[in-house]
Amino acid sequence: MKSKFKITRADYLKAMRKARRDEEIREHLHPVNINRVHKSKKVYNRKRNKADLNKDLPYFLALSKLQVYSF
Repeated sequence: MKSKFKITRADYLKAMRKARRDEEIREHLHPVNINRVHKSKKVYNRKRNKADLNKDLPYFLALSKLQVYSF
């Protein structure tokens, strides 16, 4: 007897997800995370604040030294 394979809804969804994932990897050259939580800029984040401070730090020190020597 020949058995018939029936494609279920779960099989169809799994195949579509795999195809879409492969297409994203081919397009972006790495997997794309679509379930990542968006981080608000209004929420306190010490790491980002310190990174911003360190980015501007040399200019801030140079200006403060100029002001000190002018007195």
